[in-house]
Amino acid sequence: MDGMVEKRGAGFLLTHLSLLVGVLVICFPVYIAFVAASHTHAEILSTPMPLLPGPLFFDNIGRALFHGTQVPVWLMLFNSLVMALGITIGKIVISLTSAYAIVYFRFPLRMFFFWMIFMTLMLPVEVRIVPTFEVVASLGMLNSYSGLIFPLIASATATFLFRQVFLTIPDEMVEAARIDGAGPVRFFFDILIPMSRTNIAALFVILFIYGWNQYLWPMLVTTRPEFNTVIMGLNHMIPRSDDYGDWPLVMSTAILAMLPPLVVVVLMQRLFVKGLVESEK
Repeated sequence: MDGMVEKRGAGFLLTHLSLLVGVLVICFPVYIAFVAASHTHAEILSTPMPLLPGPLFFDNIGRALFHGTQVPVWLMLFNSLVMALGITIGKIVISLTSAYAIVYFRFPLRMFFFWMIFMTLMLPVEVRIVPTFEVVASLGMLNSYSGLIFPLIASATATFLFRQVFLTIPDEMVEAARIDGAGPVRFFFDILIPMSRTNIAALFVILFIYGWNQYLWPMLVTTRPEFNTVIMGLNHMIPRSDDYGDWPLVMSTAILAMLPPLVVVVLMQRLFVKGLVESEK
């Protein structure tokens, strides 16, 4: 018994030591960005670079937020937020309704359409980007929020996940709702959506981060700086060739760019975990 306890204690210690090392490896670049955002440009370029925070963090954050380079960072954050929320809400709404139609309605070629949707998983944005750009340009949606959002709001993955969730709902519940006089719309809003809230929350977190981190598509459909997302703006701030750039501004922008996804994950952590590991059916 003592040997088992010692063995378990050693495993417990090793597990937590591995987790601690992993956290340090992941968080160290974030800490360096925080340190760089709190010093002057000359101090960052000095050898060795300071490893302790300086007194200029809030000054550099304010300079990035309200001045930036081409446009202030607050505007780029707003553009990223609009795009991320638009993509997230659009994907969830379209996926919920399409999965509902596939599971609960009988119409010709129903499964054919489902598998056609599912096959789009093999066609990422990079593969279909030329025809998609041509359609967006012909509709006059360049340099607009609609051009940033609408081409990315369809999601085969979310449709498939919601379909699997709806298939686990017992037929008896559907019959009970029908006996109570609930029509298709009421059944959808009063029963299916409340039962899918944890799955919706989990997808919301994943899709928000997906929309927030978009770079290639916004770079193609926006040519005016006032429509730049923060990821695009951050890339433009990074110095090229022999240019020293403004590293305190770059790192301050990087810190600001990490905050909204972090806030979403922290606020929705409980529902996010439940949506991944539980089935409240």
